[in-house]
Amino acid sequence: MSNSMAEYLQQDMECEGLLECFHGLKQLDRECFKSLVENEEPLTIDELAERVDRERSTAYRSVQRLLQAGFIQKEQVNYDQGGYYHVYRPTDPEKAANDMQRMLNDWYAKMGQLIQEFEDKYGAVEESAPAQD
Repeated sequence: MSNSMAEYLQQDMECEGLLECFHGLKQLDRECFKSLVENEEPLTIDELAERVDRERSTAYRSVQRLLQAGFIQKEQVNYDQGGYYHVYRPTDPEKAANDMQRMLNDWYAKMGQLIQEFEDKYGAVEESAPAQD
């Protein structure tokens, strides 16, 4: 993972890299997301774990990160005789893209504010420094 904006701008990034860039998600999270997108029907944790060849608990942690980031959604399926289980499906790509755009806009505004603070703070120091002859 890159540590600076300059490093991010220099690397070759695919759109799936947004999962890491915006939300700090891991390679396994990307694999789980891809499996959910490629499957026409929603998947249970057990089905997803099998597809990514991981333990159920590992797949569950990945799903929790994807849920928190808003890339997937959880649905409850009820049994006729009582009880239920959960399945997972990708969030609407337009909604996820809009969320990332909003986050980027917020970040951009915050960086603009910090840049202005930097200029104000260090520009004032330079102006008040005595001239050296």
